[in-house]
Amino acid sequence: MIQAKNLMKSKPKKAIDQSTEEKIKAAAYKLFTRKGYAGTRTRDIAEEAGINLALLNYYFRSKEKLFDLIMADNMKQFMFGIFAIANDEKTGYEDKITRIVNAYIDMLTVQPDMPIFVLSEIRYDPGGLIEKMKLDSTVMHSYFVKQLKQAIEAGEIEPINPLQILMNILGLTIFPFIGSPLLKKIGGMADDQFTGMMQERKKMIPIWIKEMLKRSSTGLAIFLT
Repeated sequence: MIQAKNLMKSKPKKAIDQSTEEKIKAAAYKLFTRKGYAGTRTRDIAEEAGINLALLNYYFRSKEKLFDLIMADNMKQFMFGIFAIANDEKTGYEDKITRIVNAYIDMLTVQPDMPIFVLSEIRYDPGGLIEKMKLDSTVMHSYFVKQLKQAIEAGEIEPINPLQILMNILGLTIFPFIGSPLLKKIGGMADDQFTGMMQERKKMIPIWIKEMLKRSSTGLAIFLT
């Protein structure tokens, strides 16, 4: 009977701890996105989470530790989830383009502020982030890039730096979310209309990228000369 009572007491405490931790992370993500790392104080995070500063320090010993945790979570979603697609040896490069576009649009539809947060910190400390996440070796040594180089050597697609292709995929996919407030205003769109437009881009972006890469693409050939 005593053990049962103790078990009943321990469960709510665990749930409360998890809830508090998630509140802190959500508050920190919101403020880091809005103000950046330098402009966010731990006191601001505590107030946003509705807790006292001592409790925040109990869960996360420093602002840097909390930021690193949130940045790691976001980078894992923003980049490393895509790497699984890029390193799939069972799919061709054209299928990878479609899958990467779809994955990014699905992810950013749910978390539209993520690219603003990640890109602002990349601009603030690109060297540190690249070194910490090993992005240079991970991206440029992916199986996807290897396939693109092989296709270029085989004369299947235009001779172009694979980084240009990655830039086009990411730019066409991610920029609309970064510029969504302006785009919604220009287009007179509500949130659901913008979401519908991004769903349409799932089909259009892969087509555009593949057309750019075609060996017979006059426009790209002129651009490269």
